[in-house]
Amino acid sequence: MTVEEFEEFYAQRVGRITGQLYVMLGDLHEAQDVVQEAFVRGWNRRRQLDRDGQPEAWIRTVAWRLAVSRWRTRRRSADAWTRSGAPPDVDGPGPERVALVEALRGLPPRQRRTLTLHYLCDLTVEQIAGETGLSASTVKTHLVRGRAALAHRLQDPRMEEVTGA
Repeated sequence: MTVEEFEEFYAQRVGRITGQLYVMLGDLHEAQDVVQEAFVRGWNRRRQLDRDGQPEAWIRTVAWRLAVSRWRTRRRSADAWTRSGAPPDVDGPGPERVALVEALRGLPPRQRRTLTLHYLCDLTVEQIAGETGLSASTVKTHLVRGRAALAHRLQDPRMEEVTGA
C-alpha cells in the first residue's frame, strides 16, 4: 500500500475495527488502544499489506493478539499481587454497561470472538476459521453455543412474569 492508500484504509476502517474489538473485549478503551497499536504496526508494514490481501483481517488479528498479550501480562501482575498479599486494583462493572456487552462478557472468549467475527465483521464460517486457526466445525459449534447462551442471557425476566413462564 502507498501512504495515501493506507491513510484512506485507516480512515475507512478504524471505527469499524475498534467497534469489533470492543465487542470482543468488552472494554472500549482497551479496544481503542490495541487497534491503534495494530495500525501503527500496519503502517510499518504497509508495503507488504495489499488492499486485496485482506488488510482489515490482518489489523483485527494483530489487535486481538495484542489484547490477549496485555491480558496475560495483567493476569500475571494480578497473580503476583495476590501472592504478595496486596489486593489487585480492579474496577467493577458500572451501571452504564449495555445488556449485550454484559451478555457477551459472560461467554467464553472463543465464543465471543466467533460471534463478533460472524455478526459484526460479516465473516463466513470459513473466513473465521482462517482468521482464528479453528476448524470450520469448531467455528460452527462456537456459533451455535454462543447464540444459545446469548438468547438465555438476554431474556427479559419481566417478560417471563407476564407470560407466566
